[in-house]
Amino acid sequence: MSTTALAGSPATAPRPPRAARRRTSSRFAFVRRWVSPIAIIVIWQLLCMGGFIDPRTMAAPSDIAQTAVGLIKDGTLGAETLVSLQRVVLGLVIGGFIGLSLAVVAGLSRIGDDAIDPPMQMLRTLPHLGLISLFITWFGLGETPKVTLIAMGACFPLYLNTLGGIRGIDRKVLEAARSMHLTHRQQIRHVVIPGALPQTLTGLRQSLGIAWLSLIVAETIPTDAGLGHLINEAREFLQVDVIVVGLAVYAALGLTTDAIVRHLERKALAWRA
Repeated sequence: MSTTALAGSPATAPRPPRAARRRTSSRFAFVRRWVSPIAIIVIWQLLCMGGFIDPRTMAAPSDIAQTAVGLIKDGTLGAETLVSLQRVVLGLVIGGFIGLSLAVVAGLSRIGDDAIDPPMQMLRTLPHLGLISLFITWFGLGETPKVTLIAMGACFPLYLNTLGGIRGIDRKVLEAARSMHLTHRQQIRHVVIPGALPQTLTGLRQSLGIAWLSLIVAETIPTDAGLGHLINEAREFLQVDVIVVGLAVYAALGLTTDAIVRHLERKALAWRA
């Protein structure tokens, strides 16, 4: 058989580059992941149109979409979402700072561990719903109890994961840093932070999820603004479509912030590849 024939045969045809195959596979995977959600929405709509679902208990997707468009046009949804987002960001910053600081102290000091870890382990088991009455007694009905509740929820996952990351650092690496006469601050910067960073970012993702769950609980406290206020008013008037819109916004914000953290995680941990 001639060389030309061999070159043109399917067995020896050049294959597409691995990166191109990976991109194509990724695009198909993204499409596949949307098949089941779209199928659920279609079935839901058909059941509503067929009268199998009572509109007083669950609105049809088309009605929910129409309600969402109306809330967006009149500015209600945007204003309430912004208030809730501000609460989550403020609570996450406060809780995250406290959790990280305490984890570093507990992870680098035996005395700090004995002083900090036992009360943190006790506090993290307290239920959020049980704290609402106490926080209202302490702080009133303003923003403080809501932000405090969110900060508590966000604090513990970041604390636990960062502490685990610090404790998981190879002691030989720390001994090598000391033998190179690095100062305590330099050891934290060049050894502790890079070593604990993967678990810290995992803790940040978990803290974000808990922060959004804490927001839902916090907004059960009487308020005049926020997605919780929108949902509570809709519940009083049996507006199921508005309730579902509010819950959908909660879910969308949670997924969006998680995607942002995952993107930062890929960038920050690119060195691991």
